[in-house]
Order: sequence, then structure tokens, then C-alpha cells
Amino acid sequence: MAKKKKKQSEAMEEAEAAKAVKPKKKKKKAKKAEKAKKAEKAKKAKKVNVAERIDENGETVDEAKSSKKKPIDEGMEAIGKLIDHPLVADIVAAGAVAAVASMAEKQVTRARSDKGGSKDALKMAGAAAAAAMGKRFMAEMEAAKAKREAKKDSGGEEE
Repeated sequence: MAKKKKKQSEAMEEAEAAKAVKPKKKKKKAKKAEKAKKAEKAKKAKKVNVAERIDENGETVDEAKSSKKKPIDEGMEAIGKLIDHPLVADIVAAGAVAAVASMAEKQVTRARSDKGGSKDALKMAGAAAAAAMGKRFMAEMEAAKAKREAKKDSGGEEE
């Protein structure tokens, strides 16, 4: 009987030791499961499109890896600088405000039962935007011209 009790106590100790070990394995499994879920979420996440520079052969240029600086198309660089110019932003803003005002005016007349479709409203908005942009551009050109003439006059008097 003593042998049976020893075997039973040994079996109980082994079972308790196994129970003590099992929770640790569950923690590892839980961590692995979390990592797997994160990896799945990363795969499912939408990829962000990033603008890439393309050389004349149609291949993408990795600027970080290339040690040589390739010549940048001067025309594209000039267009980029033009777009960033504050005058362009002012002109576009003036056109947008004029277009919105024209469309609002068209809605007011429509409320007064004046017939006309969205096609007419779009035409009016485009015409108003073009007119406003033209006025703003001409005003800036006249201001630049006057400034240039004033500079000439002041330079001519000094000599």
C-alpha cells in the first residue's frame, strides 16, 4: 500500500507540475495568436499610394538608393514652382468664389420659377470664374508693370 500511495503522490505532483506549466504555454500561445492577428490586420490594411519619380525609361527611381543625382526635368520643376506661387492661389480662389456666387445666384432665380437647368448654371459659373480670374490676373500684371516703371524712373533720376 505504501508503494501505491507513493505512486499516487508522485502522479499528483506530476499533475500539479503539469498544471503549473500549462498556463505558461497558454500565455505563449496567446501572444502568438495576437501577433498573428496583428499580421493579418497589417495585410488587410489598405496600402497608401505614394508618388514615385519615373526616369525617361519609364522605370521608378529610388532616390534613397541612388548615389547619383539625375537631372530633373526643368519644365516640371517650373510648373511645380508656378503652382506653389501665392498669386496662383489668389487667382484660383477668386475664380472659385465667383463660381460659387454665380451658382448661388442661379439657385435664387430658379426659386423664382425661372426655368433653366444645371447645364446653364454650370456655364454661368464657369464664365464668372474665368472673368474673375482674368480681372485678378490683369490687376496683378498692371501692378507689376507700374512697379517696374517706378523702378525705372527712380533708377533714371539717380544717374
